[in-house]
Amino acid sequence: MFAHQRHRLIVQLLEQQGSVSVRELPSLVRASPATIRRDLGLLAQRGSVVRARGGVLHPDVAAGESSFVERVRAAAAAKAAIGRTAAALIAGRATIFVDSGSTTLEAGRHLLLRPEVTVFTNSILLLCLQSPIRCRLVAIGGEFRPLSRALVGALAMDWMRHLEFDYALIGASGVEPRDGASTTEVLEAAIKKEAIERSGRALLLADASKWDHPAAVQFAGWDKFDGFITDAKPALNERRLLSKAGVELVPIGGWPDGSPTAS
Repeated sequence: MFAHQRHRLIVQLLEQQGSVSVRELPSLVRASPATIRRDLGLLAQRGSVVRARGGVLHPDVAAGESSFVERVRAAAAAKAAIGRTAAALIAGRATIFVDSGSTTLEAGRHLLLRPEVTVFTNSILLLCLQSPIRCRLVAIGGEFRPLSRALVGALAMDWMRHLEFDYALIGASGVEPRDGASTTEVLEAAIKKEAIERSGRALLLADASKWDHPAAVQFAGWDKFDGFITDAKPALNERRLLSKAGVELVPIGGWPDGSPTAS
């Protein structure tokens, strides 16, 4: 196998798995340990991989971005409840953009069953759900990003510029009380931002674990959102910040302290 073929295979393995043990690579790539060490040195110099003790990481994983499977499993019950609530807010023959996040995926599950709506999405997971599809479902074309199972890049952005939505259901990697929503990756941030700008009503869907834990790339301040659907009640001063920005705070079946509203 030529060097460029080995390099491509190593990068593909990391895109699929996030990390690989150095001991596994010789058998996976069919090369000697010495050859693998040289390959990893060259790939690390290019920024294609990140060396770690006993293994090698995809750059996004090294930067703190968890795999999509891990994100789906985290706070699963809260995400399911947020998704149900978001879908229930949408009435009539609406056109909806559903973002590629793990929480927005839960909203998408419910919207797929509604024949009166049109759903646009860049989420491969939503497109491939093993469930009845009664809505009109449209994929936003683009470059596949394996870690998030999202379609991104120039082609996706070109699609977005020709579309308008009644609603945009947007996920986030982090949420900050003053600055708004953020994510880990520039290309995904661009899609989220464009969807918000092209929607009549933008709703942020994020569970409490994201609160006050901003990610690297901010994509929207609170003034860009009409509603925030979450599973825990923010502090009073934080609720005031949201109210000042004109954001409706939507509770999930009443807050844990028994309060039925966000006031």
